[in-house]
Amino acid sequence: MIGVLPRFHGLVRGLDGVPSSPQFEGRFGRIFRTLPPANVSRDGEELKKLAAAMSAAAEATPTPEDQDDDEENSGISAGYTYLGQFIDHDLTFDPNSSLDKQNDPNALVDYRTPRFDLDSVYGRGPDDQPYLYEDGGLRMLLGRPLTGNPHDPKTHDLPRNVPASGPKRALIGDPRNDENVIVSQLQGIFLRFHNRMVEVLKNTDATFDDVQRYVRWHYQWVVLHDFLPTIIGQETLEKILPHLKKKTSIYEEKPNLQFYHFDNDPFIPVEFSVAAYRFGHSMVRPIYRLNSTLPDRFPIFSMDPNTSLTGFREFPSQWAIDWTLFFDFGNHPPKHGPGRVQPAYKIDSSLVNPLAHLPASIGGKMVSLPERNLLRGWRMSLPSGQDVARKMGIKPISDDDLRVGKATEADSATNVRLVDIAPIFKGNAPLWYYILAEAQQHFKKNDTPIRLGPVGGRIVGEVFIGLLLGDKHSFLNQDPDWKPLQVFTEGGKKFGIADLISEAMKA
Repeated sequence: MIGVLPRFHGLVRGLDGVPSSPQFEGRFGRIFRTLPPANVSRDGEELKKLAAAMSAAAEATPTPEDQDDDEENSGISAGYTYLGQFIDHDLTFDPNSSLDKQNDPNALVDYRTPRFDLDSVYGRGPDDQPYLYEDGGLRMLLGRPLTGNPHDPKTHDLPRNVPASGPKRALIGDPRNDENVIVSQLQGIFLRFHNRMVEVLKNTDATFDDVQRYVRWHYQWVVLHDFLPTIIGQETLEKILPHLKKKTSIYEEKPNLQFYHFDNDPFIPVEFSVAAYRFGHSMVRPIYRLNSTLPDRFPIFSMDPNTSLTGFREFPSQWAIDWTLFFDFGNHPPKHGPGRVQPAYKIDSSLVNPLAHLPASIGGKMVSLPERNLLRGWRMSLPSGQDVARKMGIKPISDDDLRVGKATEADSATNVRLVDIAPIFKGNAPLWYYILAEAQQHFKKNDTPIRLGPVGGRIVGEVFIGLLLGDKHSFLNQDPDWKPLQVFTEGGKKFGIADLISEAMKA
């Protein structure tokens, strides 16, 4: 894939051949194994109509930075879209994956058990992939200097090969983390955070394994205490991990995993990878400002390589990302203008127009991302959103309230009903669409924060926490009372992704 599209979808080996047997458990599996698949006609034409309705019209003129953009989500900053993509690549590590590959369901295997262990950063380690590391194997290798971020004069690109001709591709543990400019530079932040950890632990005789463990645990902390509450809400998180609310031990208040269970090793459920975790597609903005020194914002796709945020190449050196434009660093940024924190777009049943017209180099023969998502869910025999809700003890959303379109005051009153797109959707909504529409039920006014609802939030939350609990090397398993290093939390910092970035910039 060579776009800016966040891969919240995990197109990894083994995914397309997931048995539905209630006795089956493997690297990929199902949470709701006994539910029937959603009903769709043999040619799937209704799904194509729905995909078209979920694709927003192209904007003739982008909303100026000094004005409110009704499609922005006041509860989620734009950086979480790409942190979610980075997390996806970590969970679904597959050195042979790419978005435009057509998987053969009869010849697929997965390469690993999913864990939050930063394999996408470390690869196979300094002994097996020494070209990812500086001499001595303790520090991560960085690339050329980048300019444009006034807050970070030490910004570096990823290390890249230098072929006689053709694009300069990144030398990293997972090539997917070079597929767009934003996730590429987020990968660079994690390389630098590792090097920062080397500095912090330099007087402790720490080995590479020690540094790696601390980096992983701080990353896992960010996933659990920053990313998850941002996406699913603190209330849903505390229902799954009640000890967080009561400020007790995980042994006193046991985790409450009601739906995601495994006997031996954790697995990636298809309800998660093919539906729930694709919520991020609706959060993608059509354009982004990288830093305040550049005169313009850039589109996610463009025919001009000097403006496009597509990846798998060496982009202009003045494109260093100013992360204060992507995450809230607590420095009271302005609401408008080029120095503001760019919000993500709302989690709703509308995707920006460029995602319905993917470049052929990204989408292959199928250029519509919503159509790709809906057809994949159908071919994977996913149950309907209503059946999943009932299975979870949640009252399904009525057909009259399942609408398709933007969560804005201007659009909500006229958004078409799902059942008016095709009668077959009566009580039978595709799971991916249903999870987006469920989040959209929270909409009241343009500035209403929108997070995942009870079905989508519970699936994402339980899978994330289940993977942490199932990983024998995670901090939640080895030392559930562990806290980030004090040097990183001075001044009352809770240590989220903004704090991790701040520490990385010191390296």
